[in-house]
Amino acid sequence: MKNAVKIGAVIDRFEGDNAVLLVGREEQQAVFPVAGLPEGLSEGDYIRMVISYDAKATKAALEESTRLLDELRGRRL
Repeated sequence: MKNAVKIGAVIDRFEGDNAVLLVGREEQQAVFPVAGLPEGLSEGDYIRMVISYDAKATKAALEESTRLLDELRGRRL
């Protein structure tokens, strides 16, 4: 992946359908859905995540938010 960043995390604990991850050297907490993780992971397991920019999704979200704001303002496209 172009311009992708790899970052490590450890699974601190599970809370219902979410996993609490300690991310990076600073161990910042992040809540992540268990369904998005590989199966069979346990508390204390280390994972590596790849983060990359999604230009297509960003453009689609911007277009959708603009459309919704225009509707709220009474200016239908």
